[in-house]
Amino acid sequence: MRLAGAILCLGLWLTASVANAASFMTRDHLVIDLRHGIEWLRCSVGQVWDGATCSGEVMTLDHEQIEQAIKLANEQLGGAWRLPDREELEGLVCPTCGPPQIDAEIFPGTSGEPYWTGQVNNNARRFYYSVNFLNGWTFGRFLPTKQLAVRLVRDRR
Repeated sequence: MRLAGAILCLGLWLTASVANAASFMTRDHLVIDLRHGIEWLRCSVGQVWDGATCSGEVMTLDHEQIEQAIKLANEQLGGAWRLPDREELEGLVCPTCGPPQIDAEIFPGTSGEPYWTGQVNNNARRFYYSVNFLNGWTFGRFLPTKQLAVRLVRDRR
């Protein structure tokens, strides 16, 4: 009976891993998120896609600095880059991966720390949500002056 339960759990884990990977398509420095209809930059802000992985150091930014980073991304890469909302960023969490709890083949070099969303915590409107890739947890407790890691996203055209 225990063996059957272990096999069932293994089967569920494999199904979850395949389903998570099947939701994304990689195209050079971009990742297409099929569930949300968006494109992610494959690397965190501060890193550069070198054709095989993300090189460089993940930068932490406050919301004022993020505005500047988004402006640069729009100028250099085209499109309307932005911070993800809570649901979009939570969609990158891979409970069976890591740490960090994100698919390292799709998003290499992701830091195991909180990443900003652009979504305000409606219960405490001075604070924004973040997703911590060390443990996969979401928090709505950081002021926009706090410096956290950033991954940018844009809507698909």
